[in-house]
Amino acid sequence: MMIEYRFEPEMNRSAAYADNELIGICEYVNQDGKWLITHTEVNPEFGGQGIARKLVLMIAKNAAESGIEVVPICSYAVKVLG
Repeated sequence: MMIEYRFEPEMNRSAAYADNELIGICEYVNQDGKWLITHTEVNPEFGGQGIARKLVLMIAKNAAESGIEVVPICSYAVKVLG
């Protein structure tokens, strides 16, 4: 099964899909010109594959490309970016 990763700025998130089914998200809030990563979640049956990490890093990469500071708020994002 192939996992597709998408950056979805219109929904303030990065997302992972397996066979077009949403299996993971990393959400952020645009506040004071910064992106605050507030929530990361992956369906349990897809755990342990590094999906959440890729979703967090996708947001960080897109923010960096736009010159935007990222502030990890959720505990997982803090672990990945801290």
